[in-house]
Amino acid sequence: MNQFVSCVSRAVFEDRLLDGAKSDDELITVTRFPWIKVTRNDFNAVMPNPNGPTMEVFIDQVKSMSNSLGFIVNSFYELEKVYIDNWNSEKRPKVWCVGPLCLAEPELEPQKKPFWIQWLDQKLAQGCSVLYVAFGSQAEVSSEQLQQIAMGLQESKANFLWVLRKKESESILDDGFEEKVKGRGIVVKQWVDQRQILKYQCIEGFLSHCGWNSALESICYGVPILAWPMIAEQALNARMVVEEIKVGLRVDSTCNGMKPGFVKWDGLMKMVKELMEGEMGKQVRKRVKEVAELAKMAMADSDGSSWQTLDLLINELCNKKHDVRL
Repeated sequence: MNQFVSCVSRAVFEDRLLDGAKSDDELITVTRFPWIKVTRNDFNAVMPNPNGPTMEVFIDQVKSMSNSLGFIVNSFYELEKVYIDNWNSEKRPKVWCVGPLCLAEPELEPQKKPFWIQWLDQKLAQGCSVLYVAFGSQAEVSSEQLQQIAMGLQESKANFLWVLRKKESESILDDGFEEKVKGRGIVVKQWVDQRQILKYQCIEGFLSHCGWNSALESICYGVPILAWPMIAEQALNARMVVEEIKVGLRVDSTCNGMKPGFVKWDGLMKMVKELMEGEMGKQVRKRVKEVAELAKMAMADSDGSSWQTLDLLINELCNKKHDVRL
């Protein structure tokens, strides 16, 4: 998780802010960070069932983490300075931000370009902008919701690359969806190298579940996000993306909070158009490119903030090892 989520979650639970909520959608001010408002919906997917088998594992994890020396976090200081400083000034364990790790990994060009990369090459040559659509590998999306997504993408008239699991694709492909969007949209039914897609200059938007790895990769490659959180801490990630660092927009849904309910095709169509063509889309696109530059600076050899943090971490660990020997 990023440090925004850790700090906000700790503040909400320690101050018992959710106890007074009248509904799951009621906005509640986080007293330690009064510019932030959350809902109970933002946390329903984070906390396990108190009577379920995962609660014991969850409690064990919290205890183990609290007794550790610190957390190594895949983020960078410039992105969430307020929350890193807040955490490290108050208590242990300490936070060490050494990311974005996606910028440290070598990028390997495939020997043979897959068909979706060839399609992106065509769109790039045509000067077209493309929306990348992917919801990760864990969240389950209902057939009814997939149909609404398909219709929203179709009616938006945007170029798009939609990555689906094979099982999910069966519910929309039977209706001839690919033929209807032929020429401006493709559906990929297998694993893709997401970073390879995001780095394409023609990718100008990412409809995402806001898992932290995906959100951070999108930020690092300067691609604005259309946030659609589904599980785990993704609702809080979406708040960070949209409201805190302002590098994305959010989908319209049947819920008032950042955790959407069922999203209808016309609401999705509206926000796809806004992200790809509208004024708000221009603003977040400009902002995300600024943050992408900060990410690169953080990973710079020797003088980047994450590089320096890693040096400090190694030195502290070596000193701890020395103290134990003495």
